[in-house]
Amino acid sequence: MKRYIKIISPIILILIWEILAIYVNNEYILPRVGSVFLVLLQPFTDILGSGSLAENATVSLYRVVTGFLLGALAAIPVGILMGRLQWVNEFLDPLIQIFRPIPPIAWIPLALAWFKIGFTSIVFIIFIGAFFPILLNTIDGVKRVNRTWIETAYIFGTRELQILYKVIVPAAAPTIWTGLRVGFGIAWMSVVAAEMLPGTTSGLGYLIIYAYNFGQIQVIIAGMVVIGIIGLVIDYLLKQVERKKFMWQGLER
Repeated sequence: MKRYIKIISPIILILIWEILAIYVNNEYILPRVGSVFLVLLQPFTDILGSGSLAENATVSLYRVVTGFLLGALAAIPVGILMGRLQWVNEFLDPLIQIFRPIPPIAWIPLALAWFKIGFTSIVFIIFIGAFFPILLNTIDGVKRVNRTWIETAYIFGTRELQILYKVIVPAAAPTIWTGLRVGFGIAWMSVVAAEMLPGTTSGLGYLIIYAYNFGQIQVIIAGMVVIGIIGLVIDYLLKQVERKKFMWQGLER
């Protein structure tokens, strides 16, 4: 029973959707389930001259992976320093607290002013979306490292740099990984929003806006479904890595 319980709510949602679509009886407001699935079943077919679902999904994935990796490469070292060195934390924390609440989408005007419309501006928005959750989780993970482990390392004459990569980073890794999961989720949302900018010519966000201009609601919903499925699959893969690599954390708790 446990194997099937997870699919019950999606099935119920689809049933409600179909009932409502029949009741509304207007494809421009809420298309039938079948018309959306027809789009999903043809992922390599060009849609209104805007590329296929697969092509646009690939473009979006490339952008989000680029921005996410750049965000992680910047956030993890800074987070380790802030978590390890009090003076660095006190110096940077006010800036972090000022910029952290600003949603990635609010940076769009500046991104356009600095980088114009294109790949760089979109990657910048994704970078912002990924940076802060990864940073905050890294700081938290480093600060939570058991002090006894660090003191024991000092007793054995371990140098600071060795303590960093042999004790602190491995111990903080589960929390950092959680930050990566959260950061990727926000980065994925950011790329879709950034691709809806005027002048963008590819990506799932672009496809959704393009389909809206032609009143193709079934394409819009199909694009949204693809976004959800990709996000779900990637989060599942990240969870599997977390379970296999960081099982000791669960046992310790």
